[in-house]
Amino acid sequence: MNLDEKIYKKLLEVPKGKITTYGELAKAVGFTNGQRAVGKIMNKNPYPVIIPCHRVVKSDGKIGGYAYGGEIKKNMLQKEGIKIKDDKILDWENTIYRF
Repeated sequence: MNLDEKIYKKLLEVPKGKITTYGELAKAVGFTNGQRAVGKIMNKNPYPVIIPCHRVVKSDGKIGGYAYGGEIKKNMLQKEGIKIKDDKILDWENTIYRF
């Protein structure tokens, strides 16, 4: 299994209504300081409907980028019950998913 596949598989563990960070996801597959690489992998996600890359956010609480645009990512997260204000996740401790 290559790195992309490992990351996509691990991301499937993040339940609806929760988020994780690029760095947490990298660490979960044993890739230290791999947050940028995870971002690039999320950007080329071939199955965005199945693999929920919209649930990966920046460690500073901002929603970060999305291949289909930030507004779409924000709307998807809000539909899952995640509270966002000014593109920042609210109630971080109860929203973050830790592997």
